[in-house]
Amino acid sequence: MTSIVHSTAYRNGQLLGNIDIANIRDVLAEPETFMWLGLHEPDDILLLKVQAEFGLHALAIEDAHHAHQRPKIEAYNNSLFIVLKTAQLEAGQVVYGETHLFVGSNFLVSVRHGASSSYAQVLQRSAEGAKSLHKGPGFALYALLDFVADHYQPIVAQFEQDFEAIEADIFKDRFDRLVIERRYTLKRHLLELRNAALPVADISAELMRLHEDLIPKELRAYFRDIQDHIARLVGLIDGMRDMLTTAMQVNLALVANNQSEVVKRLAGWGAILAIPTVIFSLYGMNFEWMPELKWRAGYPLAVGVTLLSCVFVYRRLRRAGWV
Repeated sequence: MTSIVHSTAYRNGQLLGNIDIANIRDVLAEPETFMWLGLHEPDDILLLKVQAEFGLHALAIEDAHHAHQRPKIEAYNNSLFIVLKTAQLEAGQVVYGETHLFVGSNFLVSVRHGASSSYAQVLQRSAEGAKSLHKGPGFALYALLDFVADHYQPIVAQFEQDFEAIEADIFKDRFDRLVIERRYTLKRHLLELRNAALPVADISAELMRLHEDLIPKELRAYFRDIQDHIARLVGLIDGMRDMLTTAMQVNLALVANNQSEVVKRLAGWGAILAIPTVIFSLYGMNFEWMPELKWRAGYPLAVGVTLLSCVFVYRRLRRAGWV
C-alpha cells in the first residue's frame, strides 16, 4: 500500500526490520518491542486495519481520517491521540499540513495529511540513536515533535527578513496602499504560524506533567526542551506582531502629520492672498465718494500697502512655520 511509508519494529532499541501490517498484532505481543508505523493520507480501509491491529479508539480514527483538526492532545483507554499543525517553506511560501499521532505503551502511529516533510529523517536519526530507542515510543514521539518544531524556525527567519524589508518603509510620510497590504499580510501569516506553534508547547507541557505510563520521567527533559524552543519562537512572533502594529500606527501618524503640514501651508497662503483680495475688491464697488480715486498716488499707495501687508503676514507665518 502506497500510503504506508514505513512499518518498523524495535526491540530493546534495536531495529528488527519492516513488519507487514497483518503481523503487527503478533509483534506487539512480544515483550520489550514497539512498532513505529508511518502513514501518508491513508484511506478508510487502511485506517480500519490499523485500528484493529493497534486497538485504537473509533473517534480518534475518525479524526485521523479527516484533516482540518485543531492541534490537541486527547487521552483514550490505551493510547494518546495528538494532532500537530506542520508548516514548511515551498518556493518562498508557507504551506501547512497536519500530522496525527497515536501513542501507546508499545507503538507509535503517525498519519500525515497535506503539505508535510517526510519523517524519514526522524526515523533515520532515531535509528542512529539506538541507545535512546530502548526508552520506547516516548523517544520516537519526542523526535517527531522536535522535527515539527524545528521546521518552524526557517519560517520565522523568513518572516524576520520580510519584516526588516517592510520596516524600511515605516518612516515614509506618504500613504502607500501596497505597503499597508504587505504589513497586513505578514501580520496574518505571523498569526497563522503562532496558532500552529503554540499548541506544541501546550502538548509538551502536558506530556511532562501527565501520562507517566507512556512518557518515562527521563524523557521529560526532552519535552521541556521543545517547550522552551517553541516559547522562544512564539516570543519572536509576538514581538514582530507588536512591531508591525506600531509600524502601522507610526506610518499613519506620519501621513496624518504630513497632511496637517499641507493644510497649514494652504491656510497660510490663503491668509496672505486674502489681503489683496479684500483690498482690490473695494475697487470693484460702486462708491461715489472714494477720495483716493482722485489722488495721483492712490493706485501705487494701495498696491504698496497690499504688498507690505502680504510681506508682513508672510514673515509672521514663516516664523510660525506655516509657510
